[in-house]
Amino acid sequence: MLEEKGQKNSMDRRRFLTLSTAATGAMLLSRCATPNSQQPSSVLRSQAGQLTIDLAASPTRVNLGGVRSHLLSYNQQVPGPRWEVRPGDAVEIRFKNQLDVHSNLHFHGLHLPPTGEADNPLRMVAPGETALYRFTIPSDHRAGTFWYHPHHHGNVAAQVAGGLAGLLVVRGDLDEIPEIRAAQEAFLVLQDFDLNWRGQLQEPIPVFRMWGREGNRISINGQASPTLPLPQAGLLRLRLLNASSSRVYRLQLKDHPWYLIATDGGALGEPIETDEVILASGERAELLVPGTREPGTYEIVNLPYDRGTMDMMGGTRGHGKIMGSSTQTEPIQIARLAYQEGTADIPLPKALIPVETLPEPGVTREFVFDHGIDAQTGQPFLINGQAFDHSRVDVQTRLDTVEDWFIINKAGLDHPFHLHTNSFQVVSRDRNPEPYRAWRDVVNVRAYETVQIRVPFRNFTGKTVFHCHVLDHEDQGMMGIVEIAA
Repeated sequence: MLEEKGQKNSMDRRRFLTLSTAATGAMLLSRCATPNSQQPSSVLRSQAGQLTIDLAASPTRVNLGGVRSHLLSYNQQVPGPRWEVRPGDAVEIRFKNQLDVHSNLHFHGLHLPPTGEADNPLRMVAPGETALYRFTIPSDHRAGTFWYHPHHHGNVAAQVAGGLAGLLVVRGDLDEIPEIRAAQEAFLVLQDFDLNWRGQLQEPIPVFRMWGREGNRISINGQASPTLPLPQAGLLRLRLLNASSSRVYRLQLKDHPWYLIATDGGALGEPIETDEVILASGERAELLVPGTREPGTYEIVNLPYDRGTMDMMGGTRGHGKIMGSSTQTEPIQIARLAYQEGTADIPLPKALIPVETLPEPGVTREFVFDHGIDAQTGQPFLINGQAFDHSRVDVQTRLDTVEDWFIINKAGLDHPFHLHTNSFQVVSRDRNPEPYRAWRDVVNVRAYETVQIRVPFRNFTGKTVFHCHVLDHEDQGMMGIVEIAA
């Protein structure tokens, strides 16, 4: 039934291209390894159960990987300050919007009330206005790597692509495992920026907004290809965040093992060796790198990844070479790990934190992601045949229930699915069971793929949202409202 609605608004990839203008020019990823003179982002930690923050969003000039750049920043830093809290902590943020458009804050991945002064995605903060955000981290909140960024509908992609993002870390049980507590730790915020020769942000032409904008310069913590120390015979804990608005990173540590230990919502049950890590926009991953190889320097590379734009380029013959992620045809170094003398041998932990097995769902729903034209708004990105409407509730559910959602991608582009307030577990992809249990809040649904997720609705009532985390797609209609009743 929901599927039929989506079919009425469906369009093939060729027709989708007619909605936008073809463009010329090739995207070049930065290979620059020039040291960045920008100071590392500051770290703000809770004290005596309280974290109080003054946070301003504003235009800023920064040194981005050796290039003087005009970006958007939190507290004049790109990325913004890292916040560290623990379960039970009270958080108060005085947010000042010094931009010339509306903005707000979303605490991505945190399990918080979606209403009032907490994680309310429908709140608006006008230019020049100061807004107060207040909430308490639940006492049973999972430890993990989260982040904060703007979420004012219509402005999200431009503000995140401009640089507005910061890490938000919840310390807890995972951090107390002896081997992990003894490991060195490094945070990698992956961002991309589309800059002209003057270091100014370029406004994307319509076709790039349709596909989801990608930049011509990749940065890690505001740097180009930083070098991180890896203790010999020890462990390095890497905490990765994809804070780009559209780009998918396909990361590989060349000629060296690494082990996945956590995803968006927290720890796995045990370390899992992996060849590569794929992070769609908004996703996080934590990995352990054991210093067990021949001492030297090892590259982290970004491998080519096609989000579905390559097929669309086939419809642009005669219009010149098209910018997009699929123009990357070779691995590109984005960081390096350099061995250093270790202080003690640290083995990999054998077990981490058990991941809860969720009960069978009481309700099953389908959500069809597709491209079309919404009759009311004219927006081109649709869920179940409709574009986002602030006044419409798309899903009504109840507290303390478990549901299975089938995310059906009928389009030729990847659509990463993100749910606010409640994390979920991926059950299957195209009916193939997910190989391991993990907590997620973003899952990339590839072109023409169906992903089954299981969602427990817990603790908090109110209206929140789900959407595509290619943020240009969200801004152009691919979002819905879910209302959780007591």
